[in-house]
Amino acid sequence: MDALILSRLQFGLNISFHILFPTITIALGWYLFYFKLRSDMSGHPVWMRIYRFWVRVFALTFALGVVSGVTMSFQFGTNWPGFMETVGNVAGPLLGYEVLTAFFLEATFLGIMLFGIRRVPNWLHTLSTLIVAVGTTLSAFWILALNSWMQTPQGHEVIEGIAYARDWSAIIFNPSFPYRLSHTLLASGLTASFLIAGLSAYRTLKGDNKLAPKIAIKTATYTASILIPLQIFAGDLHGLNTLEHQPQKVAAMEGIWETRQGVPLLLFAIPDEAKRTNHWELPVPNGASLILTHHMNGEIKGLNEFRGQHPPVAPVFFSFRIMVGMGMLMLLVAWAGSVYLLKQKPMPVWMLKWLALMTFSGWIATLAGWYVTEVGRQPYLVSGVLKTADAVTQIPPENVGLSFSLYLLLYLFLLVSYITTLRLICQRAVNIEEISDEERLSAQPARVEGMPPLSDKGADNAI
Repeated sequence: MDALILSRLQFGLNISFHILFPTITIALGWYLFYFKLRSDMSGHPVWMRIYRFWVRVFALTFALGVVSGVTMSFQFGTNWPGFMETVGNVAGPLLGYEVLTAFFLEATFLGIMLFGIRRVPNWLHTLSTLIVAVGTTLSAFWILALNSWMQTPQGHEVIEGIAYARDWSAIIFNPSFPYRLSHTLLASGLTASFLIAGLSAYRTLKGDNKLAPKIAIKTATYTASILIPLQIFAGDLHGLNTLEHQPQKVAAMEGIWETRQGVPLLLFAIPDEAKRTNHWELPVPNGASLILTHHMNGEIKGLNEFRGQHPPVAPVFFSFRIMVGMGMLMLLVAWAGSVYLLKQKPMPVWMLKWLALMTFSGWIATLAGWYVTEVGRQPYLVSGVLKTADAVTQIPPENVGLSFSLYLLLYLFLLVSYITTLRLICQRAVNIEEISDEERLSAQPARVEGMPPLSDKGADNAI
């Protein structure tokens, strides 16, 4: 393989590993703020125990996200020097704003959130939790502004092959940005919801009968049940925007080769790019036209209209179906769990097992969607401005292959370590014994205005 393919594989590996962690922390920060508010307002000790458990998960996840983000940014200089040389006037400031929010705003108040619970006033600790949640969202804002500009660039001017910013509002709020931002934030909400529900279900299956995991399951399952329909709606709007600005990507997603009306929706097929056709099609008549144009006989451009200027079809086609399929499964599991909760019945073991099995389902859907977005932009790095092949490094392929192999081994080790640590955190919570929450409530009245907070010992009891 040449340096281009290896560099694409290496960057794909890095971004795939990195995105796993921000897609959790963005929404988990808001969950922590909710748990802290409930603790402050109710005085019930269970909310602080839920907060303390998940703040540990947040800290671990945030650390891996920062580390993998730093190594990813190195590649702009080592593997893709042409990117910053050509569009650095636009990309540099946006990346700089992201660094300011991630490393200054988030990191500063994360320290207070993690270590200041006994050292600062309670209102300041709650405010710090809020600022961390806002910071994670702002980081996503700037990164997605840059990524969306790379998909649908506007507000710039190219002079002698170099892009210069002319209108920052047009650059940031480019045509695909609102849809990509909402789609990503909702995906983060679903990823964090299924992580919370899954790990809490795992604790319950391991014999943890405390109130904290039960409340966490209830909160996360209800949240996921609400977010999934919103995600479907946002995805539909995003698809319409993509059809307008990147029709070749939509054609690859749907496996459409010829421009036609009344295009069927392919539930399954095997695209054959060499023969410009599909094999083993399982179509729904007029389905693609109805979804993408909202008309039964709507016209959709085919890939043959973009010969040499469209992405590789199979990765985009299958990634899109994995994303949608996982989304439908998440919808089914979340709604099934909500039915039991609404009936105020204990969740059966099989339902808990499904929630535990779906712990990292958000990762699968997010990665599949990310591949649709990034592979679907090819052959361009910045659509219509910079081709991927023109930005790649000139260093020998052997060097890229060596760094790719080292990254692969390191990330496999870190991923296994991360999941193992989460399991150990859960196991520790299961093994800690405490009096029941019902006994605790009967022995201690709810906190009222002017009443001192729970003692450190009480707060540190089992999580």
